[in-house]
Amino acid sequence: MRFRHRAAAGFATLLLPLAGLVGLASPAQAAANATATFTKTSDWGTGFGGQWTVKNTGSSSISSWTVEWDFPSGTSVTSAWDADVTGSGTHWTAKNKSYNGTIAPGASVSFGFNGAGSGSPSNCKLNGDSCDGTTVPGDAAPSAPGTPTASSVTDTSVKLGWSAATDDKGVKNYDVLRDGTKVATVTTTSYTDTGLTAGTDYSYTVQARDTADQTGPVSGAVKVHTTGGGTTPPPTGDKVKLGYFTEWGIYGRNYNVKNLVTSGSAAKITHINYAFGNVTGGKCAIGDSYADYDKAFTADQSVSGTADTWDQPLRGNFNQLRQLKAKYPNIKVLWSFGGWTWSGGFGDAAKNPAAFAQSCYDLVEDPRWADVFDGIDIDWEYPNACGLSCDTSGAAAYKNLMAALRAKFGSGNLVTSAVTADGSAGGKIEAADYAGAAQYVDWYNVMTYDFFGAWDAKGPTAPHSPLTSYTGIPKAGFTTADAMAKFKAIGVPAKKLLIGIGFYGRGWTGVTQDAPGGTATGPAAGTYEQGIEDYKVLKSSCPATGTVAGTAYAHCGSNWWSYDTPATIASKMAWAKNQGLGGAFFWEFSGDTSNGELVNAISSNL
Repeated sequence: MRFRHRAAAGFATLLLPLAGLVGLASPAQAAANATATFTKTSDWGTGFGGQWTVKNTGSSSISSWTVEWDFPSGTSVTSAWDADVTGSGTHWTAKNKSYNGTIAPGASVSFGFNGAGSGSPSNCKLNGDSCDGTTVPGDAAPSAPGTPTASSVTDTSVKLGWSAATDDKGVKNYDVLRDGTKVATVTTTSYTDTGLTAGTDYSYTVQARDTADQTGPVSGAVKVHTTGGGTTPPPTGDKVKLGYFTEWGIYGRNYNVKNLVTSGSAAKITHINYAFGNVTGGKCAIGDSYADYDKAFTADQSVSGTADTWDQPLRGNFNQLRQLKAKYPNIKVLWSFGGWTWSGGFGDAAKNPAAFAQSCYDLVEDPRWADVFDGIDIDWEYPNACGLSCDTSGAAAYKNLMAALRAKFGSGNLVTSAVTADGSAGGKIEAADYAGAAQYVDWYNVMTYDFFGAWDAKGPTAPHSPLTSYTGIPKAGFTTADAMAKFKAIGVPAKKLLIGIGFYGRGWTGVTQDAPGGTATGPAAGTYEQGIEDYKVLKSSCPATGTVAGTAYAHCGSNWWSYDTPATIASKMAWAKNQGLGGAFFWEFSGDTSNGELVNAISSNL
């Protein structure tokens, strides 16, 4: 029931910065007796259109052609025409089709593609030679060094060692990266890092550089905890306290990972769900590459207080989450896939659960950010039922998918899922085998919000997150209590159920009645979407005037809103503890006040 995703995800794409000048051709280097030139034909912020033109500058025909180039991390080809384009990491290869391989002297052919990200091609080769028509010897980038080992750990230092990388021309030196930021360049396979903080977690990787100054892939990561001191927050108990961090929050909302620190929220949570990865073509995929791992944060935006550099191997939200975990080692981060907008892709995923699980594992455990994530969360809205689109994969599909994920990710990673809270007779809980799937998940995030809202433009007004039923509720079974009771009745253990809290309200306008059940003329105005507004805004603009079913409501002027406050959250946490639930989660951090009063209400009462 995440109707909010429709506007939020779309809003993010509008705010990505332009990748570069449209239509500016680069005289990209090319092969003897031929050249290849790249042109950016269009740019829409999150991606671009590109075209390569291969020209025969010699005196005899060319019978076939292959263009190769590198893109920086975060830039990729998403579709292509008039060539067969394949990618391996950051390296891309385009081969002619059967109909355009022959190029007469003086003639040229072109092929096009759509790209994601903001990078430009480099290291172009045409038929093995340079794209500007000169012949150059090949020079491969160095291999990844071995994963570092740590020794001689003290309060303020650690000694690192690693096995050497290999390169066809020789390795010149190694970059040492602490929490994704380069801290040293050395010519040997060891380094002692000093000036560290006592009792703090750090993550180290290394990267080789060859004599041509090409850098190879980053090694695996080693985690180091310095002795003494201690910045680990006090234990948060055995209850899960989880918040969603949205990748698009860094745009219009200007909400960064650092805000979790400045608000005090990081010290009061146990888990973060990073939302969302895409589900497409039966696979897990990147949601927003720029936000995820490419955006450069300034020093004042960064958790570490250090600005990102252009050449560091990992930037974006992923690097910020890495820095957050170094400060708060108890926090676990899961990558959440799907959501309201991208749940339509799960139907294809369900056709081959093992292949889907493999794709997700490969993405989550990518060496560039494997140390950032502690597992995967699946937000399928909704299996064998309807959300933004309707799924007909069958009642067993969800269980099969979760079984495949657990088999692939193993017991060392978390596997969780956001699930429906429709406790009505014949409702969505009954549409899929949530009971059978429960054995494979660590917990379910039961989305106990968005029960009612201004998609019913004329009302009746009702709390969007009722804890219990009440006289006049628009639909029986649309409550937290009903949902939890139904899950427990089918055999899902209470400790695997988390109660959901929305850090926002839903509202109508044209309302004259103070109590719930009034008529309306449409959705109330909201900052980002009609009918929805953050708690941090509503607490002052439309203060609560009453409560119903454990949720606050507010009637101000002609607007009627429902939302949770610290007081109603306290009562819901008490109820959750009494029910033996595993904890609580919330959507999402940026709706809270700058001092994190809703997170505090969850933490202190759970």
